[in-house]
Amino acid sequence: RVLEAMRDTPRHLFLDEALASRAYEDLALPIGYQQTISQPYVVAKMTEYLISEERLIAKPLKDTLEIGTGCGYQTYLLSIFSKKVTSIERIEPLQKKAIKTLKELRVTNVKFLLDDGNGLDDKKYDAILSAAAPLEVPMYLKERLNVGGKLILPVGGSTQQKLTLIRRISSNSYTEETLEDVLFVPL
Repeated sequence: RVLEAMRDTPRHLFLDEALASRAYEDLALPIGYQQTISQPYVVAKMTEYLISEERLIAKPLKDTLEIGTGCGYQTYLLSIFSKKVTSIERIEPLQKKAIKTLKELRVTNVKFLLDDGNGLDDKKYDAILSAAAPLEVPMYLKERLNVGGKLILPVGGSTQQKLTLIRRISSNSYTEETLEDVLFVPL
């Protein structure tokens, strides 16, 4: 289902016209403001890990938090697999462009917040995806997971990062799985 969703996603709409011809290459590409649109392979893997247990359900994720809207490409894919997505972006021009693109694609289940992630309330989520890398997994993100929820994010410095999957097992217990090497912008 993830591959079908990606195949049907017009990735070129999330890029500037000058880069549209490269939209379907398996590359991270610049979107301005020292930010990038993630490599399609990594977007697919992150989405797949979040929905893996319930991948056959039409909307397997109930309430999803995305940190780093960027151009909205990952947001769009999360909207396909989530009943509701809250997407946070700290760079206003990027957020405005993402809102416009998702509106043109008739996406109605995404709420946008202009914030750096430090202003999160105590709301809990079934899935959290971060498109930016902290040096270590922030406890405040783990605490935003419902029991049974998953957090996927890159963890590490500017030269070496590991895609990491956190699962909340109980109110104070988590598992952590290192998945593969990646390279994202810093959180």
